[in-house]
Amino acid sequence: MNDTFIPTSNYSTKKWYIIDATNKPVGRIATVISTILQGKHKPDYHPSVDMGDCLIVINAEKIISDPLKIKYHVYSPGRPGSSLKKLVNRIPRKVIEDTVKNMLPKGLRLTIPKRLRIYDYSEHPHLAQNPVLFEG
Repeated sequence: MNDTFIPTSNYSTKKWYIIDATNKPVGRIATVISTILQGKHKPDYHPSVDMGDCLIVINAEKIISDPLKIKYHVYSPGRPGSSLKKLVNRIPRKVIEDTVKNMLPKGLRLTIPKRLRIYDYSEHPHLAQNPVLFEG
């Protein structure tokens, strides 16, 4: 008889992690964030169960973007003022939010980003959750 273990959502507690975005490319950070939010970094990951953890990203204003992508990438073609260059200068956390949202599965795009907190500087108000620096 084959007994397959499928964890439930209350099987594991949600941990809080911190990622420092200083001098890291946007795409590399977004892939790490999306795997943590989905729970793929855990050994008991199952796609039908929400096993993801909560995440805090600090220093979002210090991300590295490719100059060619900044110059030519436009979020909404035909609408003025929506280029990536203007967005990085005004709201740097929006770039990370949009990138992570597009890396998540379509069924989880609305629920998972509620566990993601992005801050432009190194200070954050989540000390009570005892976040751990994520090395990965």
